Amino acid sequence: MDYRVEQLAARAGVSVDTIRFYQGRGLLPPPRRRGRVAVYGDAHLERLRRIRAWARQGLPLAVIKRMLDRPSDPEADERLLAAVAGERLGARTLSRPELAAESGVPEPLLRAAESAGLLEPLRVDGEERFSEADLAMARAGLAILSAGFPLDELLELAVSHARATQTLAERAIALFDRHVRRGAGGGHTDPEAVARAFEHLLPESTRLVALHFQRTLVARALERLARKRDERALRRALAAVESGRLEVAWR
Repeated sequence: MDYRVEQLAARAGVSVDTIRFYQGRGLLPPPRRRGRVAVYGDAHLERLRRIRAWARQGLPLAVIKRMLDRPSDPEADERLLAAVAGERLGARTLSRPELAAESGVPEPLLRAAESAGLLEPLRVDGEERFSEADLAMARAGLAILSAGFPLDELLELAVSHARATQTLAERAIALFDRHVRRGAGGGHTDPEAVARAFEHLLPESTRLVALHFQRTLVARALERLARKRDERALRRALAAVESGRLEVAWR
């Protein structure tokens, strides 16, 4: 069936501007031309519905584009994407003003964190939303900032950490894809098993990385105190470590 852009928008439940936005981002193929009229088909409608379904799950547009552009196992992808989106979204999402109000971080500072790549809003039905993980990160960042760290130096450190984390995450995802998602035979494994593996491994991997970073940070801090021969501070730091008060918790 053929549709003009207004008819396609009505059938898909989106605005004409949304369709043009998706075309501009490469998510939706251009229409056919019938003279001066742009004509869309059922393939465009189906693609729009998939985009909207994944966007409502909180998936970034870059991820949606990658999923649309490559051959896939639809059943496996849908189950795994639901698991990924569930981990990212949590129980609810927040607007930027809501995030600012609940975290105590002013909106201009949240925008600075977005510009630095530290926060990444989701697009849910065309609206920018933030996850509960973003809320926890904003609160933690505010606590560190309140300790007296200069904002510019703290942001620079956070950006360096974010870049290193992105590189590490890409390698971890590739490892998961090779050894879990595709299995030893190179084909797709059971979608339910893949999703369960992801749901189990994500918190374990997060705990592993967080504990390693904490251990390294504490060890380097103790080394510096020892070099400075600050015996009182060193004794208090060692007591805090031995008491277990520095243990990292994951949800």
